[in-house]
Amino acid sequence: MRRSSLPPVACRVADTLIARGHHGLIMAQPEPTHTAADAARALGVDVGAITKSLVFLLDDDPVLLLVSGAHQVDLANTGARLEGTLTRAPAKLVREVTGQPIGGVAPVGHPTNLPTWVDNALSRHRELWAAGGHPNTIFRTSFPELLRITAGLPLDVD
Repeated sequence: MRRSSLPPVACRVADTLIARGHHGLIMAQPEPTHTAADAARALGVDVGAITKSLVFLLDDDPVLLLVSGAHQVDLANTGARLEGTLTRAPAKLVREVTGQPIGGVAPVGHPTNLPTWVDNALSRHRELWAAGGHPNTIFRTSFPELLRITAGLPLDVD
């Protein structure tokens, strides 16, 4: 897709990807994919290869969890692993800290650097797909690359 036809928020994500050594190619889907299952069907991949970018509060601080589309985050278990209380961030806060709409939050391209953890289950897939900052944009990556471009730490999420 030509850069001029991407939403501005997706262009910011592409710029961040490029600055961090990724090829920066963001693709647009004809229709927004509202769930990981929708995205997996549209791409013809396993739902576990879809990377969900989810903002939580760890105690009072916003954090980003990059989670396999096959997983739901168990707040108690994952919070204990992170040594705090994990709660879902309100939609307004998600928009504020990422600059991106829910349903299209990318792992990168946010106005603030969020502490980031990456679900170890994503390592089971050679290729991963993540939102590109807008609900109908995606980009391809890998588990090692996702760790690198986000400065994320691996974590068991369940």
